[in-house]
Amino acid sequence: MAEKRGKSASPELNIGGPRQPGAPTGARIYKPPDEAHQRLSRMHEAVKTILECIGEDPGRPGLLDTPDRYVRAMLALTKGYEQDVREIVKEAIFDEQHREMVIVKDIEVFSMCEHHLLPFMGKMHIGYMPDNWVIGLSKLPRIADMFSRRLQIQERLTKQVANAIMEVLKPRGVAVVMESSHMCMAMRGVEKSAATTITSCVLGCFETDEKTRREFLSLIGLDK
Repeated sequence: MAEKRGKSASPELNIGGPRQPGAPTGARIYKPPDEAHQRLSRMHEAVKTILECIGEDPGRPGLLDTPDRYVRAMLALTKGYEQDVREIVKEAIFDEQHREMVIVKDIEVFSMCEHHLLPFMGKMHIGYMPDNWVIGLSKLPRIADMFSRRLQIQERLTKQVANAIMEVLKPRGVAVVMESSHMCMAMRGVEKSAATTITSCVLGCFETDEKTRREFLSLIGLDK
């Protein structure tokens, strides 16, 4: 039976600390109920103001419930500020004496561009080279979701996911590739709806060993 790494053996994480962009501030987790209610009221009024400023009537039937809907949607789209890697991983790290590459590919990712508050979406491929210890497979997409459900830029999102896995698992290497389409490029600005942005972050043996890096890219279909 595989040994499970207990909490006492887990390394201390310093991922997305309070001074880093896209990091949880605790404001949404620890505020008392009355302050949380005040925050919701402020968001509701802010949405009504935006509707008025673009020339709409927030009192007409089609928009009466829009502020409430938008507030709920925005809180759901940014729920990553309420999550922590430690709580996601918990004790799902196991001693399997496994040292071959592990990949979870085509992970659907949805995030919000911090520059325009418009969505970008696509897929993420995550690979790592274990140093005997492996992580529960579902934890990799959960980590990707946690960081994507914050205001982001794709470059930082890719690095944060890679660094988080590197710190929590201590593997020999981590590789993350993300492919996505950005609504800030498709709906406005240059209006290029077919454009795809690809970012990568390679750490450890994926950075130092070209053969390992090529194997990863080949297995996710990007070694062309």
